[in-house]
Amino acid sequence: MMIFLQTLKALLSHWRRHPVQFFSVLTGLWLATSLLTGVLALNSQARDSYARASQLIGGEPQASLSAPGGGPFPQQWFVDLRRQGWPVSPVVQARVNLEGHDDLRLQLMGIDPVSLPPGAALAGQARDMSEVVAFFSDPGRTWIAPQTLQALGMGEGDRPRTVDGRSLPPLHVQPDMAPGMLLMDIGFAQQALGLPDQVSRLLLPAAFNAALPEAFNGRLQFKRADEENNLSRLTESFHLNLDALGFLSFVVGLFIAHAAIGLALEQRRGLLRTLRACGVSARRLVASLALELGVLALLGGVAGVLSGYWLASLLLPDVAASLRGLYGAEVAGHLNLSPWWWLSGIGLSLLGALLAGADSLLRAARLPLLALANPQAWHQAHARRLRRQGWIAALVASIGASALIWGDSLASGFVLMTALLLGAALALPVLLNGALDGLLRRSRSVLGQWFLADCRQQLPTLSLALMALLLALAANIGAGSMTSGFRQTFNHWLEQRLTSELYVSPQTPLQAAALHAWLKQQPAVTAVLPNWQVSVPLRGWPTDLFGIIDHPAYRQHWPLLEASDGDPWAQLADADTLMLSEQLARRLKVTIGERLTLPTPQGPWTPRIVGIYADYGNPKGHVLINADHLLAHWPHLTPYRFNLRIEPSAIPALVNALQSRFHLDDSRIVDQARLKGWSTQVFERTFAATAALNSLTLAVAGVALFISLLTQSQSRLGQLAPLWALGVTRRQLMLLNLGQTWLLALLTLVLALPLGIALAWCLDTVINVQAFGWRLPLQVFPLQLAQLLALAMFATLLASAWPLYALYRTQPADLLRHFSEEGP
Repeated sequence: MMIFLQTLKALLSHWRRHPVQFFSVLTGLWLATSLLTGVLALNSQARDSYARASQLIGGEPQASLSAPGGGPFPQQWFVDLRRQGWPVSPVVQARVNLEGHDDLRLQLMGIDPVSLPPGAALAGQARDMSEVVAFFSDPGRTWIAPQTLQALGMGEGDRPRTVDGRSLPPLHVQPDMAPGMLLMDIGFAQQALGLPDQVSRLLLPAAFNAALPEAFNGRLQFKRADEENNLSRLTESFHLNLDALGFLSFVVGLFIAHAAIGLALEQRRGLLRTLRACGVSARRLVASLALELGVLALLGGVAGVLSGYWLASLLLPDVAASLRGLYGAEVAGHLNLSPWWWLSGIGLSLLGALLAGADSLLRAARLPLLALANPQAWHQAHARRLRRQGWIAALVASIGASALIWGDSLASGFVLMTALLLGAALALPVLLNGALDGLLRRSRSVLGQWFLADCRQQLPTLSLALMALLLALAANIGAGSMTSGFRQTFNHWLEQRLTSELYVSPQTPLQAAALHAWLKQQPAVTAVLPNWQVSVPLRGWPTDLFGIIDHPAYRQHWPLLEASDGDPWAQLADADTLMLSEQLARRLKVTIGERLTLPTPQGPWTPRIVGIYADYGNPKGHVLINADHLLAHWPHLTPYRFNLRIEPSAIPALVNALQSRFHLDDSRIVDQARLKGWSTQVFERTFAATAALNSLTLAVAGVALFISLLTQSQSRLGQLAPLWALGVTRRQLMLLNLGQTWLLALLTLVLALPLGIALAWCLDTVINVQAFGWRLPLQVFPLQLAQLLALAMFATLLASAWPLYALYRTQPADLLRHFSEEGP
């Protein structure tokens, strides 16, 4: 034990003499852990919110009955079904805004606790009778999550009002409530929502199995228990992409730690030789190095988890807004993480330290005793490792090619992207070494030959930092090109699709008929385009069927990606046909001319596919059908929305008339500009987290380069002293060093350009298709690339500034001292 402690003490003395290397290892582990744990915290918080939402009426899973169009229906239907022996329980649900909180849209749900299916639990818990009685007895209770109450700035017992002036029951905190939800008795909810004697759906026990009474056939549709809550399935791709960015940042951070650990081991080869000569076994030496690395990992892990929590807190509002806008998922605005998350973060740091230091520990264990003191042996070992690295890069590239050719899943897409990035990173030192060799053979100047030879000699130290820079640049180029291309495509698509000036949604099916008749009589309205909607599962995937009338507006403003021969819109109007979204066509693996089976109350219906269109941002399936054909199978449907063509100047008067005559609130009357603004806002906030992580990844790469240059600055004085002695000034030495750094960085940037474009292609045509179902055209933005390359060169300049300044301030005595220390 004494030998072990003395060995450990000797090893730790290196960090006291080289504090920059100590902080390099610590910084690498800290940044890697921070970025990955931050992403894991975001995803953990979102999934916890989904679980709470699914357990809002928990216990045994419930099936449900709902109107085909998804709107409210008469409460009398609930009464009729109960009288016929159906164990249904009514639910009313809609989004509301509270007074003073126009920017916070909450989900209000009303239930009947007495008629809930057996075994049901409210807000994740079984409730005693006194609590249930207080829930529905006057004045009632509005159950709310603590974080939602805090976001509203209210206290328990307060009685908020909706923007329409309707009062809610007193607020009552429930710790297990889902965020963004308000739960109350159905009677109070119907009053608050302005839906008297209306319900949104009827709950049923999952095991209940009976044919729907004939009177309700076509009026109600049955949904299985597994269809009631599919947020986790819908958002799976969103979270998987965040995880991929987090792991990329983790890898880049580990490069810093790996480079610093490798440099420290190289600088301690004399110490390792002395320890081995004093009788310390290789096993004990490796154990001491491993313990030293474990302590560093523990320190980096604690710092990384704390900063990861802080990073997740900053990004959570954007992620929550994206999930709410894209999927209707409510995510808590404050982090509430389990102890396992904190422990897993420290565990990730220990794993990262093992990955970063395993190679160095293996080299220390395998190098012969005498080779430890021989620098040439280390360079020869690096040359052999470089050859092996080249073969490994070729093997990884072949794995990526196999995933591209034979893969057909999101997992194979990520294998392709990982192989692309990892293979390029492993090949970078090999390519740089070959490029410098080629330049060296063409150089005729003595100083030029030294410049290139010394530049090549720096590769073992700088290669990992350059690999991190390559990955960060490629990720930024790829993600930036994909995001900018998607923004351009999305905006163009919005301009084509959102052509109606006003969108009006009736509150109830009864109101829809009166609203339709009134709108057709308005002289300011040039066209009324009613939409009917039915929600059905297609091969297990939630899908919305939309009925539309035959109108020139669709021909002019609804672009098709693929279409059948002839006029597809005429075929949609006259024949037994349909059009569907690109992502649904890919998911179901159907194409033009095939027939798609749709479940209807009368039995299966198999219309022919005549068109495929883009539907960006929609996680559900989307199908267009002529209204007459849709109503033939769902005769009780009423329009759920009216798209109105109207002169913009006439919109205010029409809105006022709609609000006064039909009592429609702002959420049911949306103009084109507002809808486009909302869609664009959702888009921007969706990619806010991606942009932030990309920027952080580039910053981490800059830190890696800075640390590598700083840690090698002292060891390079031995190579620079002879040049100084031959008459090269310190200013010239500084410029030569800057030129070497810039040459390596420039070569890396040149290789990063095709890699980034290849990554953008992979994201557009593979990852997006497998994750979301749509394919984006590959677009390259030269100005964006130029700005990014300029930023990378500026980051390189900043990374080399302090080492160059230190070299410029080096005293002649320090340079002369190297001649006495580096004797023959």
